[in-house]
Amino acid sequence: MAVNNELFKGTLQTIILNLLAENERMYGYEITQKVKSITQGELLLKEGALYPALHKLEAEGLLETTTEVVENRLRKYYSLSNDGEKEVVNKLREAKDFIAQLQLLLNLKPSF
Repeated sequence: MAVNNELFKGTLQTIILNLLAENERMYGYEITQKVKSITQGELLLKEGALYPALHKLEAEGLLETTTEVVENRLRKYYSLSNDGEKEVVNKLREAKDFIAQLQLLLNLKPSF
């Protein structure tokens, strides 16, 4: 079952912030692989969607970046800033509230 990309895009920032909250710091490809692994391949996060979202979060001051040379290549790591740590709490609450409202509107029974 493929997941609707528009729905995915709307929650992408929340997903990224949550992954960084759980993993402290990650680089782009690592984020795409983590999403694939957690969803057992149902959600594929493409670089064309990931990097604009990362850059937007960075521009909003929610992410900090560091670069390191790994195997002779420059790797950019993303981590939450102090504001990002506060924002992830807000975004998760908004997402949970939205999911609860969707379940009511669509008469869905929660599976968790």
